[in-house]
Amino acid sequence: MTTKKQFNSFEEMLSGSDVPVLVDFYADWCGPCQMMGPILEQVNLQLKDRLRIVKIDTEKYTQLASKYQIAALPTLVLFKQGEPVDRIEGVLQAPQLIQHLNTLI
Repeated sequence: MTTKKQFNSFEEMLSGSDVPVLVDFYADWCGPCQMMGPILEQVNLQLKDRLRIVKIDTEKYTQLASKYQIAALPTLVLFKQGEPVDRIEGVLQAPQLIQHLNTLI
């Protein structure tokens, strides 16, 4: 289950994480983004001790979407030690996403 947490800054959240962070950049109006919810729940169940999943609404955080050049939704960006190391645009099914992430975390 995903939990909502407050941070002073996105960078603080990334640097304060002891595991890689997978950021789901989405928008409420985006149909494929809605499909990612259950997929990310499955990923979280499988990788919860090795990965943190965070959802960022690109409509509310336009400066973050610009900073990370988010042009397509959904876009998943994997951060390690606060730096982006991988990027996936579009919908992947849970088994493929888990397999892909396992090679990176």
